[in-house]
Amino acid sequence: MLSLSMIVRDEAQRLERCLASVAGFVDEMVLLDTGSRDDTVAIAERCGAVVHHLPWPGDFGPARNEALRHVNGDWVLVLDADELLQPQSREPLRQLMAEPDVLLINLLRHELGAAQAPYSNVSRLFRRHPAISWSRRYHAMVDDSVAALIAAEPHWRIADCPVPALLHEGYRPELLAAGRKGQRLREAMEAELAERPGDAYACAKLGGLEISEGNRERGLALLHQGLEACGAEAHPERYELLLHLAIAETVESPVAAAARYREALALPLPPQLTLAARLNLAALLLEQPGPDPAPSLAEAAGLAQSAAEAAPELPQGWRSLGLIERRRGRIGEAIAAYRRSLAAEPEHPETEQNLAVALLLGGDIEGARRGFSRAIALLRAQGRSSDAQALREQAGALVKLDA
Repeated sequence: MLSLSMIVRDEAQRLERCLASVAGFVDEMVLLDTGSRDDTVAIAERCGAVVHHLPWPGDFGPARNEALRHVNGDWVLVLDADELLQPQSREPLRQLMAEPDVLLINLLRHELGAAQAPYSNVSRLFRRHPAISWSRRYHAMVDDSVAALIAAEPHWRIADCPVPALLHEGYRPELLAAGRKGQRLREAMEAELAERPGDAYACAKLGGLEISEGNRERGLALLHQGLEACGAEAHPERYELLLHLAIAETVESPVAAAARYREALALPLPPQLTLAARLNLAALLLEQPGPDPAPSLAEAAGLAQSAAEAAPELPQGWRSLGLIERRRGRIGEAIAAYRRSLAAEPEHPETEQNLAVALLLGGDIEGARRGFSRAIALLRAQGRSSDAQALREQAGALVKLDA
């Protein structure tokens, strides 16, 4: 028996879609409401969920543990209202849950709007066991209790779902900007770090945030502190620490940044989780190929190709590969990569423009004309009229465009 466990509050706009994504997969849906003032409870009950109530305890860990107390299944799937279970993951997950020694299944989650890290791994599907509980303020997780249980009962193992299992909208920039989620995340990270000084996970998250907000000195200090405390098996945390350090060092020390990226890529992680390091290093090698560019550009092409193959449904890898292959003079390969990028993201004017340039270099004048016209139309549709006019003037000097 598989139970869905959720904590919710004022999720009327998103909850029904979330619950529909698990219909027919879970055997029961158990929600813990922490004080909704909208129609969350009515929607949940209409969808067949059992709803319990708890005043918000001020921390996700205790709330998730209380929600866990009400489920009855042998296995527990934990979702937030801004997540959807992907249909293609159902059968692989059923097969993994049928294996008698699997204790927890890591779910690959697609982070919509997160350009640097479009995938993450979350430990959200596990056996219901009295020793498993939630801990930590920032991104409450069961990992600590699972690690302790496996140390005591080593016959258990952790498995990874081989396909993307969740779709997550919560980190889209417009959603973070619309509310206090960003500030609440920072407050939770600061509290986590105060409780666990030097904790690699907290240092990675808060250090990366500080770097992105321009607080370089504190960010670097946190990242180095996290690396010093990082355990030998803490591969995701080490990867994130190295990634943020590389980003911070790129401008002042590109050689050091490249070394950080290569160290991060040497870690044994699923390739979807290392897309940022692959693409950032490829971009670095493209911008600064050195006195003999051929080896650097070949390495960059390999990195972009591996990123594209790891996540063919995303445009970033194909777009990067197109830029690199064009620089290498491999026009046919560049055109193919740009077309794959546009298949994943059809309304991207810069890729249309790059494809048009590649077609022009390849001698396809009519194709280039159509590509420039599409890029100009997209820029106008997106309210970028000055960019559209500039491109029209530049492209018009190369090919004849319609009036």
